[in-house]
Amino acid sequence: MRKFLPALSPALVPALVPAVIWALLLASPAAARTQSVSDIGAKNADQARAALNTMIQALGGQAWLDQKNKEVEGHVAAFFHGTPDLGTEETFEYHQWPDRDRIEVTKHRDVDEFILGSQGWEVTYRGKKPMDKDLLDDYVRRRDHSIETAVKVWMKDPNTILIYEGQHLAERHLAEQVTLISPQNEAVTILMDVQTHLPLRRAFQWRDPVYHDKNTDAEEYDDYHNVDGFPTPFTISRFKNDEQVRQYYVTKVVYNQNLPADFWDPDAVARKVEK
Repeated sequence: MRKFLPALSPALVPALVPAVIWALLLASPAAARTQSVSDIGAKNADQARAALNTMIQALGGQAWLDQKNKEVEGHVAAFFHGTPDLGTEETFEYHQWPDRDRIEVTKHRDVDEFILGSQGWEVTYRGKKPMDKDLLDDYVRRRDHSIETAVKVWMKDPNTILIYEGQHLAERHLAEQVTLISPQNEAVTILMDVQTHLPLRRAFQWRDPVYHDKNTDAEEYDDYHNVDGFPTPFTISRFKNDEQVRQYYVTKVVYNQNLPADFWDPDAVARKVEK
């Protein structure tokens, strides 16, 4: 994971302001320069927050923030060194904020994966067993660095640092780039289309626990459709260290369902499968 200072350092400012302004700041008395750096940092944070708030409104505003749950149906294609594997896997994914996820795999929905908090379970006709640790860690890590978490948790924390990083290209679109740095010194970078203000890309870094090198995890969002008033990407591409590893082709999305009381109970599902 990237480490950052707990406050906006003057070392970061040259990347955020024109060179001429920075030269004038360096020529100013130390006290005035400190105040100017602080003002620039505050204005930059305000610009970042404004961009994120515009993105939230584009996604559906308060209704998006208050979503009860979401079901996504589609197919997943795996990639190896940029080449897609043959065939796709049909999946049915459910998410309920903040930390309930369920994934049903294959068209018969005969494999269920539950990610509840930091625990994961797999249910098949053989019964219930703990989810593979690497898969569980990957899923929880991505959920903890999702756009939803960045907006609903990180943005609300007064100790989170917001940095507006100007305009960049994402998915061949001009985008505004904002990075959020949590009080735990973890960072999420979001790129938003300058016209629609919808997310185009989300990226973060994490350190491999075995090899201790940094990995970059990114998702890119494309082919937005309006579903129940919520702009929804129907193509989601995942990248690890800039190499594509997965692509999701969404066919159906349903929001705010009334799910059964035992829907998030892997033991209840295991009992039904055993019958």
